[in-house]
Amino acid sequence: MSDPDWESALQLFNNKQKYTMAQKRSKQWYQSLFENYGRRYDHESFTQGTAGECDFLEREAGFNREVRILDIGCGTGRHTVEMAKRGYLVTGVDLSESMLAMAREKAALAGVTPEFLQGDARKLKFRHAFDMVTMLCEGAFPLMETDEMNFRILKNAARALVPGGKLIFTTLNGLFPLFNSTVDFFENNTGEEDAGYENIRFDLMTFRQFDTTIFTDDAGITRSLECSERFYIPSEINWMLRSLRFRTIGIYGARLGAFSRDHKLTAEDFEMLVIAEK
Repeated sequence: MSDPDWESALQLFNNKQKYTMAQKRSKQWYQSLFENYGRRYDHESFTQGTAGECDFLEREAGFNREVRILDIGCGTGRHTVEMAKRGYLVTGVDLSESMLAMAREKAALAGVTPEFLQGDARKLKFRHAFDMVTMLCEGAFPLMETDEMNFRILKNAARALVPGGKLIFTTLNGLFPLFNSTVDFFENNTGEEDAGYENIRFDLMTFRQFDTTIFTDDAGITRSLECSERFYIPSEINWMLRSLRFRTIGIYGARLGAFSRDHKLTAEDFEMLVIAEK
């Protein structure tokens, strides 16, 4: 190879290396969204059911305040802090340091001391440490870029449970977009305090929704992000949890602030509530 050819090959290699490093440094939409959005997030309409949702968690815990709870994707700590106020032993984990800062602030104001940890749900190392694991309001699952990443989150949640432990999470219901328009849903269910959604597209081949999310961050700056979330049908959820050796699995319709085993899942439910026991 002549010197010019060698220099060209070396330059091409260096460019590829720079591109790979840039990809590694680039943030996913959920990282960028929650960098400075905690205070605004707490005013979104879908965050207003905390008390009722914690009533449900208490029932599922049998009102046993010795139950150890891990809240994955705890965000600003709305469920973590509320359950701590009710006397439960709670650990909240989230990817976003800024959301955790708000959670710690809330806890201090409430006079409670749940444990808050910064961590990636795909890399959690807990083993048989908790009686209950929660992931509510799409906490981590199903925001990831691939099914493998989403499954890894479920696997880590399962590993964190003691034998007989319980996993409770909500996720997007794949039956909904088969029978309804997600565009109409967001047009009819977006409040004045909520982020806006444009260019909404549901891909039947991947069961992913793509959209442009427009929001105003806590500094008052209006931003837009290209986002993607995975909808799952009940049989997929059931298969994943069975493969993780959960003994019983219940899938129900998730209703804001009113979670219940009495709500049969239908195609009209945008989210589903999953309760699985080891």
